[in-house]
Amino acid sequence: MKLKKIAVFILPMFFMASLFVSAEKNDILTPEKLFELNTVAEVSVSPDKSHIAYSVIVPRPFIDDEGEPNSGSDYRELHVYNTETEEVTKLVTGENIVFSVAWTPQSDAVTFRASNMVEDVEGVQIFKVDLEEKDIEPLFEYERSIRQYEYFNDNTVAFTALEPEDEESKELRDKGFDIEIYEEEWRHINLYLKDLDNGEIRQLTEDVTVFDFVVCPKGKRAAAAIAPKNLIDHSYMFRRIHVVDFETGEVDLIMENPGKLETLAWSPDGKKLAFRSSSKLEDSVVGSLFVIDVPTDKEFDELRNYVEGMELSVIDIAWKDNNTLLFAAEEGVDIVLSEQELDAEERTKLTQPGDIVFNRFNHVDGMVAFAGNTASHPSELYTFGLDDSELERRTYHNPWLDDIRLSEQRMVEYNARDGKRIEGVLLYPLNYDEDESYPLITYIHGGPEAAVQNGWCTHYSIWGQVATARDYFVFMPNYRASSGRGVDFTMAGYGDLVGTEYDDVLDGIDHLIDIGYVDEDRVGMGGGSYGGYFSAWSATKHTERFAASVVFVGIGNQISKRNTTDIPYEDYYVHWGFWTHEDWKKVYEASPVKYAHQSQTPTLVLHGTDDPRVHPSQGLEIYQALKLHGDAPTRLIWYNNEGHGNRINLNRYDYLVRTMQWFDYYLRLDKPKDEKPPKYLDYGF
Repeated sequence: MKLKKIAVFILPMFFMASLFVSAEKNDILTPEKLFELNTVAEVSVSPDKSHIAYSVIVPRPFIDDEGEPNSGSDYRELHVYNTETEEVTKLVTGENIVFSVAWTPQSDAVTFRASNMVEDVEGVQIFKVDLEEKDIEPLFEYERSIRQYEYFNDNTVAFTALEPEDEESKELRDKGFDIEIYEEEWRHINLYLKDLDNGEIRQLTEDVTVFDFVVCPKGKRAAAAIAPKNLIDHSYMFRRIHVVDFETGEVDLIMENPGKLETLAWSPDGKKLAFRSSSKLEDSVVGSLFVIDVPTDKEFDELRNYVEGMELSVIDIAWKDNNTLLFAAEEGVDIVLSEQELDAEERTKLTQPGDIVFNRFNHVDGMVAFAGNTASHPSELYTFGLDDSELERRTYHNPWLDDIRLSEQRMVEYNARDGKRIEGVLLYPLNYDEDESYPLITYIHGGPEAAVQNGWCTHYSIWGQVATARDYFVFMPNYRASSGRGVDFTMAGYGDLVGTEYDDVLDGIDHLIDIGYVDEDRVGMGGGSYGGYFSAWSATKHTERFAASVVFVGIGNQISKRNTTDIPYEDYYVHWGFWTHEDWKKVYEASPVKYAHQSQTPTLVLHGTDDPRVHPSQGLEIYQALKLHGDAPTRLIWYNNEGHGNRINLNRYDYLVRTMQWFDYYLRLDKPKDEKPPKYLDYGF
């Protein structure tokens, strides 16, 4: 059965020309072209530095070779870059998804996790592909899917996997009972050792969940981020640092870090452990950097936070040597790589703001590698030499992008109403004329503990260059509560949702209006999760300011949201600071549904039916409240079987095209408020 092309309602010719003129051009970034971009993801340097393995995200085509709908997420290929010859070899291609890319200790083979890679090998397993022979084979086979792995020595691998399924649960399913006992059927994630020579497997942990671990380079042990239960809230708020002894199996708590915990990194001599965590229990951003001796006799509040008082958030760490740390940090809209000697008062910047945007990095003996992006190109493989300070781009995917006209993109600064300096990213209309004012799409990032960087800002859920090709301004503010500006900046949103943090957004929009960039009557807002919350708030509480709104997996009613999310403790500890019953009026005051009766803003609501973070009932609540009590068009789109964001490319494409249609209809055409754009789209295939 072939996917049917759905006819579009006949519109006035000026609308057709305005809406679809960009699709006829070959020199701009259309929604269709966005789904042709290949993007470098994971990066791993071989121990001998002779090669760099990396994965490439390859969009799954909307239609397969037989003309059938191709429902699924992107593929991930495995490539290897030779640092001597500069040649690239593709080791795994086709309809595969490769992740957790690493190397054997001998640098002769790349390892990775995947499923369905080899016939008759079930679940997610570790595979190995030899550089010479190119043969793909399981490193070993395990009875359950493997979640994380790391070589302990040449012939031993540490890995984690779920403990065996409860026999009673399995028996019920075998009898045909398709039920779930909510939050009571979780299984611990255990740490195991696999001897590759004799095939022996030893279980090292029980009765706790190992969410992350890193093997010590000296001594038979690992540092692990362990929590009491394998629940989402526990992965957020209750990870604590333990050491697992590989010989005795003893699991010792060594640091009662409060709140969120992420990256762990051993010093080369195995005597120190660096880690990235929140600065305190109430801090929502995992952006502080600490080091402990192992074992340690210090409490958390006695440790030095190496970035205390700095306007940044650490996003990744590694060791240069036994006395020097490397760390990458969000610094406003930029990413900066720095080094920190443990006894030094200040860090040394290795890259400068504006050089490159990246997230995780991999360091081996003076070579740093990462997937880096710029305002004009999505992520490619880059290297940075600690000895020569040279930043080099190593791969060149998407050569066709060189022929695409892209809009100007800048960091924008403005003062909020209380004088605080706020930063963001601003994309200009492709055909910008300084004598004209333009419609504006305000994109709000989620979290709110996140930030927009001044790099590649175009994805299925972030309109970026697709919108500017239609001559919109796109404004992406890093409002207070965002990461990248230090703890005090983040904490400004604590217990004050849509307060000061939201005012920062309004002040940024007013700034763009005041300098003549934006037509105040053609301002729209959109975003997902917390960005969807802001968009619903804009369409209700501040409806007089907005001509269109897009609410994606957003919050409509904070009272019901707090009782239906999978992270209620995280919500309590780092956002509200009190439970709803302690001050329900304040919680309702921060709920868009309270003000839906005054809405005059056309609002498009989109939500995944399987969203565990912001329950789909939130989308239904804001839609029903707007439909029943508002005075503007609204529409609700369910993405069936999607979670907190779309995974399937067909749904991602629908989101991008549908939301641009909504903005075009109300921001460019000034349509009457009692009309809606066509409900069915012409997808172009």
